[in-house]
Amino acid sequence: MQLAKTLSAYIARQFFGWFCGVFAAMAIITFLLDYIELIRRGGSRAAATLGMLFEMAALQSPQTAQEVLPFAVLFGTMLAFWRLTRSNELVVARAAGISCWEFLTPAVLVALLIGIFAVTVFNPIASVAEARYEQLNSSVLREGSDQLLLSNAGLWLRQSDAAGNQVIIHAQKLAGGAGLDLDNVTLFFFNAQTEFVSRIDAQTARLEPGDWLVKNGVRWRPNGPPSPFAQWRLPTQLTARKIAESFASPETMSFWELPGFIALLERSGFPAQRHQLHFNVLLARPFLLCAMVLIAAIFSLRMQRRGHVGLMIVGGVASGFALYVLSDIVFALGLSAKVPVVLAAWTPTGTSLVFGASMLLHLEDG
Repeated sequence: MQLAKTLSAYIARQFFGWFCGVFAAMAIITFLLDYIELIRRGGSRAAATLGMLFEMAALQSPQTAQEVLPFAVLFGTMLAFWRLTRSNELVVARAAGISCWEFLTPAVLVALLIGIFAVTVFNPIASVAEARYEQLNSSVLREGSDQLLLSNAGLWLRQSDAAGNQVIIHAQKLAGGAGLDLDNVTLFFFNAQTEFVSRIDAQTARLEPGDWLVKNGVRWRPNGPPSPFAQWRLPTQLTARKIAESFASPETMSFWELPGFIALLERSGFPAQRHQLHFNVLLARPFLLCAMVLIAAIFSLRMQRRGHVGLMIVGGVASGFALYVLSDIVFALGLSAKVPVVLAAWTPTGTSLVFGASMLLHLEDG
């Protein structure tokens, strides 16, 4: 029993050390790539100084680190078992009657703990950094002025024209229909000096190509009588697609905030597939990391005993690429409502677990 505890702790330390090394290397590489890409994009922007772009790359790094986490576990596991095999430590362990499942268990448990920590602690930090990054990206690189905010107080939109005049649109709810229809609408008009000009209270507003069609409303001006109208058009450059894309992306919300925001989207009449998919992907991530350990063991244990180190590397890279492609395909199907969102989010994890466990059973116990 003492030998099993000592060996498990040793394997866990080896796995965690190699994982940290691989994860740090991948995080640094992705940070440099992001920084170079931001420099390329910000070359023609006066506000895009090197310091500002460095800050943006640093803010984006936590989110990128979450994306490379499964691959860090995959390659970290392969390197850890490669080192243990090269030093004959696993050979001795096998000769003592210890099966592959016994020395895989510590690595799987550590991967599970890493996944839980990444989702519950690291993800909220990354979401705050990603929200700040998107704000800087919009103001520094996109120089956009149209924004949308959805809260418990209703839907808020802001648009501006070439002269600097601004209109803030508030609606209680998104109405049903093929287009973007707003119920119980209030429009606040401000000039270029952000001085209040007028206000409109209307029953509905529909977004059409090039303008808002506002119906059954009253316009109020300072020191002036109210002006009722049956129909009025407000020019706009907004489109339904642009409004949908301007929503806070799922990556800017922490694991703990997502359930409430998903319920808010559904109450307001907006689709919540993106946020539901992201939430379920986060739920599945600890189990995906466990699956990466099993898949890495397929290539690092069996092939090393036969001396096929090159084949081990190729197999690991191919597995990572296959997982990436599979995730993209099923996530796209989930977002398009071709398959249920929960099924799309859990398919890569379930497939990886089944593949890894079945292959190890065949190779080691078959």
